[in-house]
Amino acid sequence: MLDNHPRGTIVIEDLEIGMMRHLLKQVTDDDIEMFAQVSTDRNPVHLDDAYARDTIFEGRIAHGMLTAGLISAVIGEQLPGHGTVYLGQTLKFMAPVRPGDTVRAEVQVEAIEHAKRRVTLATRCLVGDTVVLKGEAVVLAPSRKFD
Repeated sequence: MLDNHPRGTIVIEDLEIGMMRHLLKQVTDDDIEMFAQVSTDRNPVHLDDAYARDTIFEGRIAHGMLTAGLISAVIGEQLPGHGTVYLGQTLKFMAPVRPGDTVRAEVQVEAIEHAKRRVTLATRCLVGDTVVLKGEAVVLAPSRKFD
């Protein structure tokens, strides 16, 4: 995985509107198989070439939630980072991710509620210039005062 910032924590007192972090991850056949095992989602559109060729995708695709998990990685490791607690996430899947695709997962600060330690983040994933997932996350950010 490649990202643009080291892992750790940015406490709510240091967050600013517009801050952005990302990571890059090539989705492999092994990733898809491991996700199928962990999630127990063994839908053949993810695992069976012959089956998937006859679907609207005309080939295998990664689990949507595997792609969404990359957003979680950026939030939990970079922005705000360690100690962050997810409160909610919306997701809209725009296009498939295929084995071998490199996904860029991005998170950007949209709003900060200091009194509640809540941060709203714009989230999206891209393959090349194609947005494959977009949404919004609300998180409880760590604070220098309490953590």
